[in-house]
Parts: sequence; C-alpha cells; structure tokens
Amino acid sequence: MTSQQRGIGRISRRSKRRDERGSVAIEAAIGVPAFGLFIAMIILGGRVEIAKQSVEAAAFEAARSASIERTQGEAITAGRSAAADSLSDQGLQCTTTSVTVNAGGFNAPLGTTAQVTATVTCHVNLSDLAIPGLPGTRTITATASSPIDAYRERR
Repeated sequence: MTSQQRGIGRISRRSKRRDERGSVAIEAAIGVPAFGLFIAMIILGGRVEIAKQSVEAAAFEAARSASIERTQGEAITAGRSAAADSLSDQGLQCTTTSVTVNAGGFNAPLGTTAQVTATVTCHVNLSDLAIPGLPGTRTITATASSPIDAYRERR
C-alpha cells in the first residue's frame, strides 16, 4: 500500500465520523418522550387495576354488611356505609360514587333462600397522567351478592 492510498482511507474514516455527529441528540429527542409515554401507560394500567380491586372489595363489603342486618332499611343503610368506608380505607378517591343495594330478599318468607346484591360504581380521575387521547375519568363498576340466612328472623 502506498502512502497515497493510506491517506485516502484516513479521510474517508474521518468523514464518516462527522456524518454521525448529532445522531445521539436526535435519538434522545425521539426516544425519551416515547419511553415517558410507555411509563405513563404502565402507571395507568396499575391505577386502573388497583381501582377495580378496590371497587370489587367495596361491593363485597356492602353486600356482606347488608346481608347480616335484620330489616331491609337497615340493610340498605349498612351496605352504603360499608362501601363508603371500604373505598375510604383503601385510599381510592372517586370523583363520584354510586352505591345501590338491592335488599329485596328480606321480603322472602323464612326458610327460603334469598340474597342481597350491592353494586358500586366509581368514577376514577385519570387526568393527572396527561396522556394524549386518554379520557379524564374512567368508570369502574362491580357487583357482589351475599346470601341472607334462610332461618334468621326478618322484619
């Protein structure tokens, strides 16, 4: 190899290095927001799943509390109170909450099986995540039933 050929190789290697200048900044400008969006989606999924579990637990608490009462009116009051307490204890902050307790089973005659059904609906605020295209709230609903003792006195 002559000295002239070696010189040409050096120039071409230097020009290749110069062509890649700034590529890291461009990759970072594209990659960092995409990674941030990915992390936000993971947080969103976690928050929604935790909220679902909390609402389901509140519905089960409401149904169970209502089923051990003696009257239909007391059952409805106890169910609503238990659901509110459960959501509060779990730290779930709903923008609006709806608790419906169906205590019609208290009208069944003694010796017949009956149940109480509770439905809890919670609107969870997601606007603080600031993900484009994401609605500000998500509605989560859960329903649970609990049997009423067939031979327990009802009023």
